[in-house]
Amino acid sequence: MIEVRDLTKKFNDFTAVDHITFDVKKSEVFGLLGPNGAGKTTTIRMLSTLTRPTEGTATIGGYDIVKHDNKVRQLIGLVSEKMIMYDRLTAKENLRFFGKLYNLPKNILNERTDELLDLVQLTKWKDSKVGTFSTGMRQRMNVVRALLNMPKVLFLDEPTLGLDPQSTVEVREFIKKTNKENKTTIILTTHMMNEADLLCDRIGIMDQGKIDTLDTSTNLKKLISGDDTTILKLEIPNLTNKLLTKIQSVKCVSSVSRENNSHLKVHATGDDAFDLIIDAVRAEKAKINSIEKLQPTLEDVFLHITGREVRDKADNKIAIKHGPGSRGFRQKRRVR
Repeated sequence: MIEVRDLTKKFNDFTAVDHITFDVKKSEVFGLLGPNGAGKTTTIRMLSTLTRPTEGTATIGGYDIVKHDNKVRQLIGLVSEKMIMYDRLTAKENLRFFGKLYNLPKNILNERTDELLDLVQLTKWKDSKVGTFSTGMRQRMNVVRALLNMPKVLFLDEPTLGLDPQSTVEVREFIKKTNKENKTTIILTTHMMNEADLLCDRIGIMDQGKIDTLDTSTNLKKLISGDDTTILKLEIPNLTNKLLTKIQSVKCVSSVSRENNSHLKVHATGDDAFDLIIDAVRAEKAKINSIEKLQPTLEDVFLHITGREVRDKADNKIAIKHGPGSRGFRQKRRVR
């Protein structure tokens, strides 16, 4: 359904998207996973014809996104991270307004409006102003707005950003339902690991404008579980920066992330990793309340591939060593 070849977007000297290549199958839920600034939204903007690529090509349903942009727009729907709704209009009035922009005949638009409101369980509030809706209800409206033209491809850019847990579950269930019942091909961008894990058939891990790797969630986790990497979660009362540095200096340790004042996660390699880490803690006369060996998550995969956490920021960084077999690692990362 989608073919992307060396797609690139530059803003003056800054490269937001750097020669990415991937394909998306028909009826697939494809995820672009990465931190803010990775290039996910810029990729979606190019594929949805909102901005032109600097280099490279892409086709949707066989139509070139530059040469046949009007044809592409007939095939797609877009849900951006910003709400595109008019608060003073009712739910039904909003959908009818946007439906007219697609030049949908009145009878078809009325029928589709009723169907979509029923789909997201908002029929009861069809005559209520959207401005009175909860955030979750508004986001469900935001999603069905993009379904008015029955798109073959639906772009979802951070669809659950800022939602409460209940609303997040509702939107995710709706995404799965739309894909299953309508066979809609979905491109989802997110920085939330569990969301990508729950929804996506395949995931492209994106960082600094590039797609570092692309596969199913199961296969991505095997990148770690298939080698000799050990992931340990330790609870140490009164965790100090001195102890963090000591653990980081252990030869088998590839990364350390601090979760709070007493918990940290350690990635290490080798059969003796467990013993070496325990010895390092004891050498500092620190107490271990608990220790747990964890199964790899997508966040661990992201760290393994990019060398930093998906929520990594510029503050609180310390130098780290990188274990063998990892690629593309940067020199510094935050310890939480």
